[in-house]
Order: sequence, then C-alpha cells, then structure tokens
Amino acid sequence: MKTTREFLPSDRYRYDWGLCSSKNGFAQVDTGQDAEYYGTWANPFKLIIFNYCEGDTTLQQAETKEEFVTAMLELKKWQDESGHGFKGIDCMCKDNIEKEFIGLGLGDLLH
Repeated sequence: MKTTREFLPSDRYRYDWGLCSSKNGFAQVDTGQDAEYYGTWANPFKLIIFNYCEGDTTLQQAETKEEFVTAMLELKKWQDESGHGFKGIDCMCKDNIEKEFIGLGLGDLLH
C-alpha cells in the first residue's frame, strides 16, 4: 500500500465536491466523527482511500483489490474500536460505484 501524506488546509467540502466526488468514482465512508474538518472517501475503481482531518490528508493507494479490501476492513475496525463508529459506505446513489464495492465483497459495508 502506497501512502502519501500532505497538509492542505481547507475543509472537507473541497473534497466532497471536487477530488473525491462521486463523478470521480468516490464513495463517502460515513463515520461518527464526520464534520467539516474530517472526512473519508474510497474509490473502488482506482483502489484509493482518502482521508481529510483538519488539513492533514492521507492518500492510500492499494496495489491489488485484495489490499484495498483489507484496508477497508481495517478502516471499519479502527473506527469501531476507537469509539467513533463506522456507519457505512455511501455510494452517493451511483449504481456503478455500488456494484464495484459489491464485486469486491464489501457489499455488507454499504448503507
């Protein structure tokens, strides 16, 4: 898994409507800590997980589908164990995104 970290001060909405929008293949990973200063998105086509937290960004690029699935399951586990709570993956009403997550075996994480 390749991980890139940068500091890009802004708010999460820059990513909701830009880089991490559903038109770019991203789904929103809903958690109990979502706010204007925090958000997580996942792209099942490009095998990317992106997180924004108070200006700190983390981009994880999986090399294989299996690595992406493992990272998504670890993300869920961390959210649950940290007390924030994993709520589910929101495919933003995009059938192609939903089908891709289901095809990866992550359909039980969708809501």
